Amino acid sequence: MAIGNESAVGSDFLVKGSSISAGHHLAGALPSMWPGFLTGQAEHPVRVLLIDDDLHMSRVIAHELLGDLRIDLLGQGGSVREGRRLISQNEFDVMLVDLNLDDGSGFELIEYMKTVRPMAEAVVISAMEDEQHALHAFELGATGYLVKNSWFGNFPQAVLQVVNGGASITPSLARRLLGKFEPPQATVQTLPVSHGKDNKLSEREQQVLKLVASGQTSTEIGARLSISGQTVNTHIKNIYRKLNVRTRAHAVSFATSHRLM
Repeated sequence: MAIGNESAVGSDFLVKGSSISAGHHLAGALPSMWPGFLTGQAEHPVRVLLIDDDLHMSRVIAHELLGDLRIDLLGQGGSVREGRRLISQNEFDVMLVDLNLDDGSGFELIEYMKTVRPMAEAVVISAMEDEQHALHAFELGATGYLVKNSWFGNFPQAVLQVVNGGASITPSLARRLLGKFEPPQATVQTLPVSHGKDNKLSEREQQVLKLVASGQTSTEIGARLSISGQTVNTHIKNIYRKLNVRTRAHAVSFATSHRLM
């Protein structure tokens, strides 16, 4: 459902005129303890753009975001054109974007965002729950893929997770992506000969990459594997070097397509 003039007014109202606007969040929505070393504090909230032409879904998402002191919803749009304008005119940290927009695809906005704001994070919100769309989004630089009307926690959690170095993926989709990493039980999985011995992922690196794919941060991975977060980051750097990639999303996408795990 495309957002027309009337819808656009409603979107602006949510951001600028609502009783729970960016400057007046619901205080009860902030956890009693939020580690100071993590990005997203009440005095320095994460800046977010929301691009979705489904007016009802936009209102639901905006209501959640505006109710969290750690989030500042800068603006909303319902088309590729509006999205490009918001991206070019705002300094932001995370973009939530639908794939099916009235005048094009959210993929276009992810590509444009990575050109104009390369340090910003993109999280897809889509009704399409399939590996192909998710992998393409990751290849373009997205660090999250949330399926509408599926359980995944909430939108503020997704925003905070990606801005703090993690990935946010609907659990059912993440499980299917992880399934692609599993080799047949009777087969010993090896790297293609052309990659060379030095590029083969170690068992620990494979463990780390699987947990990265499930959306866990370096701190969470360290706790899971009983190693420090710094050690996790070292493993991730080695994975980047071996796979010749620069982001977590690219590492997961490459490993999935080449069955390296």
